[in-house]
Amino acid sequence: MIAVITDIHSNRQALEAVLADAAAKGVRRYAFLGDLVGYGADPGWVVDTVAGLVRETGAVAIMGNHDEAAVRGEAPAMREEARQALAWTHAQLQPEQRAFLAALPLSVQEGETLYVHANAFAPKDWEYITGRIEAMRSLHATNARYTFCGHMHEPMLYHLSGTGKAGDFKPQPGVAIPLLSHRQWLVIPGSCGQPRDGNPAAGYALFDPQRQELSFERVPYDAETAAARIRAAGLPERLGDRLLTGQ
Repeated sequence: MIAVITDIHSNRQALEAVLADAAAKGVRRYAFLGDLVGYGADPGWVVDTVAGLVRETGAVAIMGNHDEAAVRGEAPAMREEARQALAWTHAQLQPEQRAFLAALPLSVQEGETLYVHANAFAPKDWEYITGRIEAMRSLHATNARYTFCGHMHEPMLYHLSGTGKAGDFKPQPGVAIPLLSHRQWLVIPGSCGQPRDGNPAAGYALFDPQRQELSFERVPYDAETAAARIRAAGLPERLGDRLLTGQ
């Protein structure tokens, strides 16, 4: 069983809750799909935690666009709130933490499974998968049966049959989904640290490659504390406020 976690965005409280939930469900391996940092108040703790799991358990970790920008210390193409948070994040991170982020790959393929932050067709360009067209473009760009993407903060599942028939649906939390072997699948787990689908609970996905089964999980966490830490750090208040509503 693999826990696929993405878009933590320096949210210690959300990641702690997700890791505890995953461990209770018997998870032994983790894949982190990028954007470990940005927005939130605990970038160093999050980077150290993920780096520890990479080192100690062989977890997969991918670079996200916020990770890349935090290493550089600037993000000219991003919104003002994101730029402020990333400049602050860069100053908070220790050199070894920035080095860990800088060394992360854009994608990792293990057998039939591809892990990437944004998409499979142009990982470095950080283009979003906003609907079926982009999802099919991503699936056509890889031979992987299962593609896991972050970047989008709303959980979604896409599939493509061998005859070219495409489909998509919004998953329900905690419901096991059989991943039929005659289809390719693209999974967007949703954000751990900053959900934007109207549900403030932290999101992640559970993937069982042996059973060819997937479930999307939601975990309540102490969002009030995460928001208070953002305010206490002097970061834009909206970055904390939106944690309380999942918007």
